[in-house]
Parts: sequence; structure tokens; C-alpha cells
Amino acid sequence: MKIKPIFDRVVLLPKEAEKETKSGIILPTAAQEKSQIGNVVAVGAGGLVDGKEVKMQVKVGDEVLYAKYSGTEFSLDGKKYIVLKQTDILAVLEK
Repeated sequence: MKIKPIFDRVVLLPKEAEKETKSGIILPTAAQEKSQIGNVVAVGAGGLVDGKEVKMQVKVGDEVLYAKYSGTEFSLDGKKYIVLKQTDILAVLEK
């Protein structure tokens, strides 16, 4: 199945939470922080949103940092995704 967001929405595949600290301590599930980094898998077309022209600043394949409690989570084909507005994306990570 394929998902296509509308307007200024973006679909992300979030990265897994860190399961181990840098010093090698394994974290229990309750102590793992939810990741705020994800990969863009689909982008809406932009256009007029609330009467203002919106141009999409991200593209499929970008790795982004997004706001901690933003978006709507859902599962599709056994993977967890997040759909959020482009304004909830804080930065594009460059390597």
C-alpha cells in the first residue's frame, strides 16, 4: 500500500529509539527516549493552506528533526509512521 499526504503534510519513518548509551549501558524500554529524527518517505504538494501559498521545503529521502509531540502516528505494513505538518519539522539534517 502507498500513502500520499495532502497539502503541507509530510510522512516520516521515525528512527528507532537508542537502546544503549554511548558508554554501553543497555536502557530498559521505559527509559528509552522517543526519537525526534526521521526520514521523509512522502511529501504533499503544498499549495494554498489557510489562504497562504505554501512551498514544500523537504523532499523524499531527507533526514529531519521534528517537534517532540507533533504529528499523528500510524502503522502500515508493519512499520510505524508519523504524518505531520511541514511547520512541525525543525531542521533538515545534512551529512
